[in-house]
Amino acid sequence: MEQDITSLRKLLRADLDRQRELFNAPAIKSRLKAVLSMFSPRFAPVLLYRLAYQSNARGYRILARFFSLLNFTIFGIEIAVACKVGPGLFFPHTQGTVIGAVSIGKNAVIYQGVTLGAKDLDFTFDSLHRPVVGDNVVVGAGAKVLGGIALGDNVIVAANSVLLMSVPADVVVAGIPAKIVKERAL
Repeated sequence: MEQDITSLRKLLRADLDRQRELFNAPAIKSRLKAVLSMFSPRFAPVLLYRLAYQSNARGYRILARFFSLLNFTIFGIEIAVACKVGPGLFFPHTQGTVIGAVSIGKNAVIYQGVTLGAKDLDFTFDSLHRPVVGDNVVVGAGAKVLGGIALGDNVIVAANSVLLMSVPADVVVAGIPAKIVKERAL
């Protein structure tokens, strides 16, 4: 159990550091400021998701659902408690976002109105019907990433796109249905 708490702290620290990095803000040196920053509308949804995921992983399903419902009620974001998300998660805005992916890598930026999930009704959370998202992925406002597809690392999904196919690393996808429109040189 101590390892879970330590890993939760590390994930939250990485999430806070990523937020600070994106805003070009100075490092948070005091514990009080770190705690207060957790109540920002950009970070609190991440905190609630992390608590829901950890609770679910430990077998506290009712507590996990409580944190998830709180996130939905306050911030308008629905994140499956079984979706594993790497460190550095950032939500510039949350309203209308639904995340039902199998997993999301590190340093993901997910805008409002995004859906990451199954194409059809899937109440069993079947990983064959849900996306797997790589590291350093940006999903623009209103984008839909649907089905059992994989997004490589460093992918950008343009706003309002509907992505229904797997895409390799280092590309930009756009359109309805989304297609690769550019390769990214990193």
